[in-house]
Amino acid sequence: MSNEITGLVHSTESFGSVDGPGIRFIIFLQGCKMRCQYCHNPDTWAMKSKTSQERTVDDVLEEAMKYKDYWGSRGGITVSGGEAMLQMEFLTALFKRAKELGIHTTLDTSGQTFTRQEPAFSQINELLDYTDLILFDLKEIDDETHRIVTGMGNKRVLEFAEYLSEINKPIWIRHVLVPGLTDVDEHLIRLDAFIKTLNNVDKVEVLPYHTLGEYKWERMNVAYPLAGVQPPIKARVDNANEILRTADYKGYQTRKF
Repeated sequence: MSNEITGLVHSTESFGSVDGPGIRFIIFLQGCKMRCQYCHNPDTWAMKSKTSQERTVDDVLEEAMKYKDYWGSRGGITVSGGEAMLQMEFLTALFKRAKELGIHTTLDTSGQTFTRQEPAFSQINELLDYTDLILFDLKEIDDETHRIVTGMGNKRVLEFAEYLSEINKPIWIRHVLVPGLTDVDEHLIRLDAFIKTLNNVDKVEVLPYHTLGEYKWERMNVAYPLAGVQPPIKARVDNANEILRTADYKGYQTRKF
């Protein structure tokens, strides 16, 4: 049975307020192939971890439902990572069961695992059938810079964004603004041009880089690539918001989830 499928869960958060509409229960899954220089969850990279727990669908949703009264009409669950789509079977089973329980489902992903090759393409589409909203982490529009930032190119990322537009799956695009890396006007202009080609964007968010996860790198005895880099100043955040026209995307305020 699908509810007996297990997944490796890194951790959960009971009252998330910035990872989708309303108040949300956040599930962080273990495993990621990217190595983002600013990653604030490097402890989720490994596909297996001594600190992660193998949990069933019912176990996770039973914990989530304890907080259902706080969700209101727009809250629900958000699955993040790591890269949640690396645990496709568990993620799909979790969202399928959540929809049976009337829970709004949000997926936080970089889109790096996307492919149109079978059988993976059919598996992705099955997941999307049970996904209400995608928080799409579009880290960098320039492929060369994307490789510097994450260790991987962005071809699959952009293809996934285009496919989600084809099927009109609602997305919120998020761009982490890192001084010297992802805060380049030319690239932001290109990113805006790409976003304009999509017809399913409900919201665009500029997320200022922060150093809150640096201690985790130190705890893992891994050198932090952005040591000494400070968060962007307000003027640069305002500049990015203006270029990406973040205030123009208000569909999320009226869409009925």
